[in-house]
Amino acid sequence: MKRISSAVLCGLLLLAATAQAAEVRDVRFWRAPDHSRVVFDLSGPVEHELITLDSPDRLVIDIQASTLGSDTSKLEFANSPITRLRHAEKPNGALRLVFDLSNAVQVRSFLLAASGDLHDRLVVDFLDKGESTGASASPSKSAPKVVKSLENSSHRDVVIAIDAGHGGEDPGAIGPGRVREKDVVYKIALRLKERFERKKGYRVVMIRDGDYYVGLAKRRDLARKAQADFFVSIHADAFTNPSANGSSVYALSKRGATSASARILAQRENEADLVGGVSLSDKDQVLAGVLTDLSMTATLDASLSVGSQLLGEMGKISRLHSKRVEQAGFAVLKSPDIPSLLVETGFISNPHESSKLKTASYQAQMAQAIYEGIDRYFRESPPPDTYFAAVKRGDISPARGSTPTGGAREYIIANGDTLSGIAHRYNVPLRDLQRHNQLSGSDIRVGQKIQIPAS
Repeated sequence: MKRISSAVLCGLLLLAATAQAAEVRDVRFWRAPDHSRVVFDLSGPVEHELITLDSPDRLVIDIQASTLGSDTSKLEFANSPITRLRHAEKPNGALRLVFDLSNAVQVRSFLLAASGDLHDRLVVDFLDKGESTGASASPSKSAPKVVKSLENSSHRDVVIAIDAGHGGEDPGAIGPGRVREKDVVYKIALRLKERFERKKGYRVVMIRDGDYYVGLAKRRDLARKAQADFFVSIHADAFTNPSANGSSVYALSKRGATSASARILAQRENEADLVGGVSLSDKDQVLAGVLTDLSMTATLDASLSVGSQLLGEMGKISRLHSKRVEQAGFAVLKSPDIPSLLVETGFISNPHESSKLKTASYQAQMAQAIYEGIDRYFRESPPPDTYFAAVKRGDISPARGSTPTGGAREYIIANGDTLSGIAHRYNVPLRDLQRHNQLSGSDIRVGQKIQIPAS
């Protein structure tokens, strides 16, 4: 039996340890309103330890049996307590990362296991003062940014919560030319916000006001904290077949999905927290027993009514992938007391639609269509204590430039429209629609303009 020298044995052990070591392949930084997030992309699962030090303030992270394979010298930590990131390899094979801080912070960390195309990740959050250190993504203690208010008015505003899907660590779907869903829908959301700001009687809350990720449950919580009257989540779908096209509107389903595509989309959107870097260890306390509550029925009815209005407007500028409001179990829509819709503005995986979605003109058209659908609903069915309810009762006159509640409006016939379907969509008797437009029958043509009488 041959003896192995100690030097050779040490070398073999070192090679074995190196072969099993995980590599930190990339380091990314994101700034959110209530915390700063650092994400480490890993080649495999790791164990880590956090150590906080003072005089000066630092956070030390030891990642066991790991090496750093990324250049961190160009990382910038603007508007955060992090001033610098240093690293060193310890004799025991651990990777030590040191964050120099401008002040003491609270931190939380969690590991996300590899899933699908996603690698293992270590997520570290540096919480702003007053935030919780729990592992789960908790609601912000400060209200979302309000971008409009009405002063000196005894009638409250209708509050619209606008949610741009994905963000930060989660790019969403990727289209031709690396067009990212998170960028497109955020621009549409900003244009939608600007459109509501021009109309007296609305107050807008942006759920995501920058390039960072917000957990699905937290998006609902922010809307609830703002006491929103309506929640709209904006997305741009993708499919394996690039020929798939068209816009869609989705509401929550208490039972099952209304179609296979709705079920697949809901499953994909509900997994966004795995991409965005949110711990899923917490249980959804919001919906415990809520879906059987009678209030949910009224909320869903309102959601479906707004959805029908949206489809009518979106059909004027885009082919509709589905001509009805589809339903599925979207986590972001599960607010029992806030009517909520998810709008798929188009298939970003379709080259033609992707090229349109990234243009400012089409983004403005889509925002206008979404605005028109929501605005019509709240002018026709306003909450009783709002400015729009006072206008409808005749207590006050509408602001200059506003469309009087109940007035007739123009509609352009789109492909697939029927006169009876339009009458049902706008809650107008078919005979009234025919009489108002001097139509003897139900024949209509694409591009024809008709007037929708007051319901």
